[in-house]
Amino acid sequence: MASAGAVATAESSVPVETDAERRRRRAQFLRDLAEARELRNRVQPRRAKAARLRHAMRMRTFRW
Repeated sequence: MASAGAVATAESSVPVETDAERRRRRAQFLRDLAEARELRNRVQPRRAKAARLRHAMRMRTFRW
C-alpha cells in the first residue's frame, strides 16, 4: 500500500501539459511516423506494394 502513495506523489509533481504542447508533440510524432513509413516503403518495395494492395482491397470491401 505504501507504493500507491508514492505513485500519487510522483504524479502530482509532474507538470500538466497544455493542449498546444500536446498537439505539438502529436504533430511531431505523426511526422516521424510518416517519415519512417516512407523509408520502409523505399527499403522494402515488394512489401510496400503488398500492403498497398491489401489496403485497397480493405477499402473496396468496407461498407459505408
